[in-house]
Amino acid sequence: MLYGSPHPVAGAHSLLSVLRLTGSEPLTILPLTLETEAAAQAHYKACDRLKLERKQRRMCRRDPGVAETLVEAVSMSALECQYQFRFERWNCTLEGRYRASLLKRGFKETAFLYAISSAGLTHALAKACSAGRMERCTCDEAPDLENREAWQWGGCGDNLKYSSKFVKEFLGRRSSKDLRARVDFHNNLVGVKVIKAGVETTCKCHGVSGSCTVRTCWRQLAPFHEVGKHLKHKYETALKVGSTTNEATGEAGAISPPRGRASGSGGGDPLPRTPELVHLDDSPSFCLAGRFSPGTAGRRCHREKNCESICCGRGHNTQSRVVTRPCQCQVRWCCYVECRQCTQREEVYTCKG
Repeated sequence: MLYGSPHPVAGAHSLLSVLRLTGSEPLTILPLTLETEAAAQAHYKACDRLKLERKQRRMCRRDPGVAETLVEAVSMSALECQYQFRFERWNCTLEGRYRASLLKRGFKETAFLYAISSAGLTHALAKACSAGRMERCTCDEAPDLENREAWQWGGCGDNLKYSSKFVKEFLGRRSSKDLRARVDFHNNLVGVKVIKAGVETTCKCHGVSGSCTVRTCWRQLAPFHEVGKHLKHKYETALKVGSTTNEATGEAGAISPPRGRASGSGGGDPLPRTPELVHLDDSPSFCLAGRFSPGTAGRRCHREKNCESICCGRGHNTQSRVVTRPCQCQVRWCCYVECRQCTQREEVYTCKG
């Protein structure tokens, strides 16, 4: 699995499929296997199979490490999305027809998909640079001369400077007259900003008996699960913005700020300047099967936590079952773990149709 999350995610996609990321369709499922190929230009084929836009394909081809990192980034983003929404009515369902319908609308779920996609790509690229998996970038340079001299001790920062620049160019801003494009681009940037806000400085001392004769410091990104939590909070507080769209002609004017929020001075774009997710349309309930989700009938829920909400007032079924799990595990020297098998009865709750 391409994503090292400590939290299991139900319904994770098969390793025989990956997800592609473009400026217009984040988290898109595409059947693909990135097998090792003998040809020197194998990465060209990998980039072509990702079905990117022309500019994105050109950027992908510049570095053999990009295609693999794109696959890793979008898989990581999709799994984190599913984890963050595991208790919600919309549980980040990404099957083709649901995803395609969702991305045509400006829901706050769509805003989250754009943000988590751009955050995943920024995070994965920065890590790939510091891990030596990219040809056009390496470790983040130390901010001062002292630390540069100490790189011999192994400090290697995640290259956020390179990755954020790459992502902004890769996703690209479209015509400013395109209302949805402006909103989507804003939400892309929110994902990048959340990554930047989570950067921490890590230092290590070197010297006799642990003295700090030499201190090496480097910048390190927060775990992606922390990024997911921040973006989930922004999803919950997302701002709805409107437009002066002429319904007769379909031409979009300026975006209007949310109620009670000043549009600012200078006549600029009134999109919020703080890193908040924005959306255009009210979300559907996701209760019943439709264009945007398969609904919640049959979904497993937690009786004391979310059955009432997820089941949309339809009630839930209760099923008793016996499960056997490893328990009372002990580490044996050397070199294995010994466990007993414990059997217990548990209640399973699922939403009624």
